[in-house]
Amino acid sequence: MDKNTVTGLLLIVLIFLVFSIYNNRQLTKGFDSAVAAAETEISNGNLEKAIIEYENALRYRPNDASILEKLRQLNVELGIVQEPSHLTDIQIADDNNLEVLPPRPVDSARFGPFSKAVYGENEFIILENDLIEMKIATKGGRVWSVRLKEFVRHDSTDLILFDGDSTVFGLNFYTKDNIAIKTNDLFFTPVSDQRNYSAVADSQAVALRLMAGEDSYIEYLYSLVPGKYSPNLSVRFRNMTSIIPENQTTLSLDWKMYMPQQEKGRLYEENYSSLKYKYYQEKDVEGPIRATKDVDNFNVSSRFSWVAYQDQFFSSILIADNFFANGNLTMEKTPSLDKYIRYYSSEIGVPYESSASSEFDMKFYFGPNHIKTLRKEGDQLEKIIFLGRNVIGWISRGIIIPVFNFLEKYISSYGIIILILTILIKIVLFPLTFKSYQSTAKMQIVKPMVDDIAKKYPKKEDELRRQQATMDLYKKAGINVMGGCLPTLLQFPILFAMFRFFPVSIELRQQPFLWATDLSSYDSILDLPFNIPLYGDHVSLFTLLMTVTSILSVKMTNAQSQAGANQMTMKMMTYMMPIMFLFMFNSFPSGLTYYYFLANLITLGQNAITKRMIDKEKVLKTLQENIKKPQQKSKWQKRLEEATKARAGYPVKK
Repeated sequence: MDKNTVTGLLLIVLIFLVFSIYNNRQLTKGFDSAVAAAETEISNGNLEKAIIEYENALRYRPNDASILEKLRQLNVELGIVQEPSHLTDIQIADDNNLEVLPPRPVDSARFGPFSKAVYGENEFIILENDLIEMKIATKGGRVWSVRLKEFVRHDSTDLILFDGDSTVFGLNFYTKDNIAIKTNDLFFTPVSDQRNYSAVADSQAVALRLMAGEDSYIEYLYSLVPGKYSPNLSVRFRNMTSIIPENQTTLSLDWKMYMPQQEKGRLYEENYSSLKYKYYQEKDVEGPIRATKDVDNFNVSSRFSWVAYQDQFFSSILIADNFFANGNLTMEKTPSLDKYIRYYSSEIGVPYESSASSEFDMKFYFGPNHIKTLRKEGDQLEKIIFLGRNVIGWISRGIIIPVFNFLEKYISSYGIIILILTILIKIVLFPLTFKSYQSTAKMQIVKPMVDDIAKKYPKKEDELRRQQATMDLYKKAGINVMGGCLPTLLQFPILFAMFRFFPVSIELRQQPFLWATDLSSYDSILDLPFNIPLYGDHVSLFTLLMTVTSILSVKMTNAQSQAGANQMTMKMMTYMMPIMFLFMFNSFPSGLTYYYFLANLITLGQNAITKRMIDKEKVLKTLQENIKKPQQKSKWQKRLEEATKARAGYPVKK
């Protein structure tokens, strides 16, 4: 590495350090300003405004414990217990600091035929199979919590998709007497006294009824079969024609949920959490690939089949047996709630038929984002997993995943599987790599001749002549200037396919390899006591190894590149990319950085082997013979040369 290169690298590092220090100061300044504003509002007695300012402070330091505690205290003082002011129908309970508020007195008479369901004791019914455990509450008749039995969180505790009052699920409608009813707030009556149902051997069903009279009720019938993540829910209306208006064709289904953090890398989990939905009888899935806004709202004005609350590796999906009429779907970031990463809300139009007996069937999916498992459920649920569009998606689904699934049948270590997969990819791409290296080697051989041309036309106004002479030399020598670039470009779809595959591959989740404890998250060999902007608060060894091998690869390429006026600039740019990737990839899944490290390592080996395979003297002799041969110009080449000469000011023969 020469002096200029070292100087360039030092300048790049210095720029990043200066930027980091400046950015840290700006973040600290914004944080202190928001905290000061909050304290001012508290002294003035404006607690609601103080909460807003504290939430602004969390945008600069999302997990600041002192601010989170102050927010909790303010929310308790206001009687809402860690609840955003715009979401008064959900109470978030902190397991370590649970505040129990006394129930407010309710005028049960204003609920008309449902007045007897206003008060009751919230009991729980367990419905489970070999994969999931659902806890169903009599209040609201809704699923209170879901535990996935075969998975755990990053801290080895139970993996709960949602729990307690962090969710709402119920029908909203008006009676004929114009009384607003929310079934989520009313008490259902279980049909049976049984409280535990196990669907390990046979299917099981749980029925709860919201009574509106002696023979009129709304019934929720949950059913679950062995070996499935998808419980069914049938909503049945019996003798409700005297209560619900006859001209009512749809009812509003309210489904809200706070999604808790499950993985070690919160930022990465947030990036891959999203809301998806699919229009009825359409193949494409709608919704953002990644959530980039604080609030995303989707107004679905026509029929749709399902809506998915998607986490990085797990999802809660509501699927209509036929279709939903319409919906207003919302997804929000939750900066003030450190245990949750997303807030989802859906107001869904459910078709309703006014008759003595009617029902609407749907089902849930509470399970992993596993392509095979989702595909078995049908209705293109597997498309919530984004693997790239067009060629990239085809490579992921048609090549990478089948090979990966085949290897995991025989090999238990996913680190070894990635190694074998990388070797196979490199073997397939070797013809392209070899062609690229051949082209680079040829250009290196004629480099002295190119230097002579540069000396012959040193002036800036002779640039066109210099370019024309260089291209003539390449043509006579039989060198394709795209020979080095095109094979490299053809490899990019596979690189991008791997980039899409690793972050969403649940197979890698919590799989250890070497020092990495989880190939789906970053590997940390050193936790920093501070946060470096763009880099993070840890040091990833696989990312460091990837960067080092990238720099070595760049150095090898630059050693073979041709000289020119912009040589130093090009070298600086090529060295800058690995340094940028060091910052960008530090929080990426270790499986991905491990793959790029292996790919770089194999490329270095291939280049070393290929270098020995090429006889430079023989290639030079062949090039010299090509130069001596008369070249037959096509009409198009002649026109191109004439146009070039005309631009340079030469007289053109007519």
